[in-house]
Amino acid sequence: MTYILVNKNTHKTVAYFSVANDRVSIQDFPTNTDFNRFRKHKFVNSKRLKSYPAIKICRLGIDRSVQGKEIGTFLLDFIGTLFITDNKSGCRFITVDAYAQAIPFYLKNDFAFLSTEDEGQRTRLMYFDLSDLDN
Repeated sequence: MTYILVNKNTHKTVAYFSVANDRVSIQDFPTNTDFNRFRKHKFVNSKRLKSYPAIKICRLGIDRSVQGKEIGTFLLDFIGTLFITDNKSGCRFITVDAYAQAIPFYLKNDFAFLSTEDEGQRTRLMYFDLSDLDN
């Protein structure tokens, strides 16, 4: 799904994002032990599965004319709310393959790295736990 944010006065597109189904799974971690550590801190024993449903941010773009006005943070909040409202999707996480220059933005918005295996790469796999929005 793709969403577009349009300035109602100028009718100019100022931001957009696309999302798709994803999952956080054992394959995202360098070792089974790393995945088990991740699960141990997030789930009780009865909820420990081999993968967990997620929604992936495929694209997130903000027009330069409105950068620095917190629109990106607004959109991340919107995405989170969209997927926890009545938990229609059943997703537990938001994931993103963050470009190196966007990593500070995602860290500021409480995303975390899924593993250290992609350190120094062009993109890093990051996640946000939607259960944090319920608190």
